[in-house]
Amino acid sequence: MSPQVPSTVDLARMLIRDTRSELKASSQISAAVDAELAVCQRRLDEPLRVALAGTLKSGKSTLLNALVGEEIAPTDATECTRVVTWFSGSAGPRIELTHDGGRRTSLPVLRTDGRLRLDLGAVTADRVERLEVGWPSSLLDQYTLVDTPGTSSNSHDVSARTLAFLTPDQGTCEADAIVYLMRSLHSADVALLRKLHEHAGTGRGPLGIVGVLSRADETDGGHATSLDAARGVSAQLRTAPELNGLHRDFLAVSGLLALRGQTLRQQEFSTLDQLAALPDDVLEAALVSPGRFVTIDLPAPAAHREQLVTAFGMVGIRVAISLIRCGARDAPALAAELVRHSGLNDLHRTLHARFGSRNRQLKAHSALRTLRGILLRHRSPNSARVLRSVDRLLADTHPFTELRVLAGLVALPAPERTRNALSQVLGGCGTSATTRLGLPPDTTPAHTRAAALHAIGYWRHQLSEPLLDQPTTQSYRAAIRSCEAIMACAS
Repeated sequence: MSPQVPSTVDLARMLIRDTRSELKASSQISAAVDAELAVCQRRLDEPLRVALAGTLKSGKSTLLNALVGEEIAPTDATECTRVVTWFSGSAGPRIELTHDGGRRTSLPVLRTDGRLRLDLGAVTADRVERLEVGWPSSLLDQYTLVDTPGTSSNSHDVSARTLAFLTPDQGTCEADAIVYLMRSLHSADVALLRKLHEHAGTGRGPLGIVGVLSRADETDGGHATSLDAARGVSAQLRTAPELNGLHRDFLAVSGLLALRGQTLRQQEFSTLDQLAALPDDVLEAALVSPGRFVTIDLPAPAAHREQLVTAFGMVGIRVAISLIRCGARDAPALAAELVRHSGLNDLHRTLHARFGSRNRQLKAHSALRTLRGILLRHRSPNSARVLRSVDRLLADTHPFTELRVLAGLVALPAPERTRNALSQVLGGCGTSATTRLGLPPDTTPAHTRAAALHAIGYWRHQLSEPLLDQPTTQSYRAAIRSCEAIMACAS
């Protein structure tokens, strides 16, 4: 029986252990460095860290709430929205604040109208070092979500706080992956995406990124076809010259509609149903403005209409009424249609394919990046050997190569169908052998090997083309290596 090959996570653990031993041997390990190494090791066993990033008002907090299915991230402009906030799984609700040089304070768990209310008390945002929210959630058992304040804020300190987290001048980004949200193509988004791309290129930033065209329900004025219009905008972004060399694949998602679908109340449905029965001219006159919608004489009580404006917004009300008129005849049906229409299910599938199925590799990559930073700060003859091993593992481990190639596919000078084929075989749509090869899940090992062999022949033929640039050559070689790994596993 052949010995089991250590996994990347196992190798990362060994290198962390070796670093501690070597630094102790050279008397370079302080309590602070030892604590850094302990954090680095714990990171391998924690859920994947996914940061939500974007400019101001891009809908990050609303999307986080939609992913969790509860309103736990504040969306109003309070002191809490000015700090980086960590949301993780917990047996019971808890809120902890680290401030003023490491002082830890437990905050009260307060809810208002079903929403979690975060209150820093007397602590101002500039004194906060970390805000952590623990919440019982199956999604937060899989991912730790990090809500970052919007960049391009009127406050320089707020933007600087987010950039310090995502693209720190010293050390590495604490996130393993990023969901980047933008409402439309804006110069501020291009600038932030470029920073993220450059930081990843230095080896200090996450390789995994998913783009979201957010607040998609607002794309065409809030009709049942709004998501279709948003998907059209998303398709245009794939060829936008401003994004050349940057991430340009964006899923159209409405966090608000997704959240309302998961928190819809019977009273809200009843009010929307009454409004959907109104003649078009009466309804359109009522939807001119929030003030008119609440005060005009309509069958539904004014208080209920005011609650709808607060929960759905005018665009959300329009979409919900359109969906009722298209056949959502009860609250469960409308809830399901709101979630489906929102694009949230597509985002869940993409998160699993890009992040969930690569959970261990992404965490190992982050731990090794952090470890490399520690070794560079504490160079010595004893630590040089470990640093070489870390660099070799980061450079030579094929899953990391796949992640690097996937991150750069959008800029590859190749036809879109070739980029899509590369994305699939490199695990961009899922890491199972059958998914990579486009086969049914129940395909036999023999047929899987045959398909992998055929794919190897195809990518070798692509590689034989003259005048290929280096990134394209590396991508084709990575595809061949992925197919060879499939053959080895299917043997």
